[in-house]
Amino acid sequence: MLDFAIFAVTFLLALVAAVLYLYPASRQAAGIPGITPTEEKDGNLPDIVNSGSLHEFLVNLHERYGPVVSFWFGRRPVVSLGTVDVLKQHINPNKTSDPFETMLKSLLRYHSGGGNVSENYTRKKLCENGVTNSLQSNFALLLKVWSEIGKGFLDGSLDKSPTRKKQYEDALMQLESILKKIVEERKGRNFSQHIFIDSLVQGNLNDQQILEDSVIFSLASCIITAKLCTWAICFLTTSEEVQKKLYEEIDQVFGKGPITPEKIEQLRYCRHVLCETVRTAKLTPVSARLQDIEGKIDKFVIPRETLVLYALGVVLQDPSTWPSPYKFDPDRFDDESIMETFSLLGFSGTQECPELRFAYMVTTVLLSVLVRRLHLLSVEGQVIETKYELVTSFKEEAWITVSKRY
Repeated sequence: MLDFAIFAVTFLLALVAAVLYLYPASRQAAGIPGITPTEEKDGNLPDIVNSGSLHEFLVNLHERYGPVVSFWFGRRPVVSLGTVDVLKQHINPNKTSDPFETMLKSLLRYHSGGGNVSENYTRKKLCENGVTNSLQSNFALLLKVWSEIGKGFLDGSLDKSPTRKKQYEDALMQLESILKKIVEERKGRNFSQHIFIDSLVQGNLNDQQILEDSVIFSLASCIITAKLCTWAICFLTTSEEVQKKLYEEIDQVFGKGPITPEKIEQLRYCRHVLCETVRTAKLTPVSARLQDIEGKIDKFVIPRETLVLYALGVVLQDPSTWPSPYKFDPDRFDDESIMETFSLLGFSGTQECPELRFAYMVTTVLLSVLVRRLHLLSVEGQVIETKYELVTSFKEEAWITVSKRY
């Protein structure tokens, strides 16, 4: 259990380390408040491990030093931003990139795709179109496409067992092999059913970029979707009022008719429930951006090629932005300014990553099915503890009880 806990703490750090290795900083982010290295070789890694997770370390660091802080990962400085105001000031032309892409590509040892702003924007639009078209074409199959890929590096078993590591590597190779075959089959041909890869193929990307973007989307969308579903159900069991309001909206929109993509767009309150789930659970507590040009925040200069962390878990529960930040309250998103802030953080609107957009749709379908038929109830006395990794999850299994509505 201790080995697993250590892995859980250091998994995200390994991704950060990979980024730092691939994109070394050109010079220090001098003058930014923070802590000095605890150890010459490891920097502040011991402090992060002692805190329990990178997120918890950043919470403490921002409480001590303010919204812009620095620390050391090995011999490299890292800057973390912890309020909406400083995020608005951050000058970085890579702001349209997927928040998972930098870390996951490093982990998977993918190196292509580091293009300019225009290229990154084009790739993002291709992914967005891919999500839209594939959802429309495969809507009836949404709940049948769960994937187990991703567990290989999230469950802690890779470092414990060479056999498990080989199984993961074989699974990744198999996934890549399957995707390569699909790419070749879809090239230059028209199919009645549109899938995600079709949009990438039609976007004139090279084969390696198509493969990498497909793998990244598969990994990130699988993890985010699974966790969003479980957290949404969990939070609904804690509020009878929210669940009742959601049921009334679903009943009003669908009645006794089928669930359709067109009607799903009318589920405004359901979307607020999912947004509040992302916020309250701190679903993605940290994202990373590479500082492509020298930037300035307040009086602090961030040098080019510095790794900048967005401490989203800190920002999402900042009381100056979110009144009663620890309360699960979907109604807060009735305020347009709140939704604009949420969009700025990349969780909605034009900054929303394709993986999260996919997760929103799948979770909406799941909740529409469940809440129409069942009351979702919490288990008395159950204490749910949080584990902060690339995507936030439960430390242990969480249980609910249900009763029929009709």
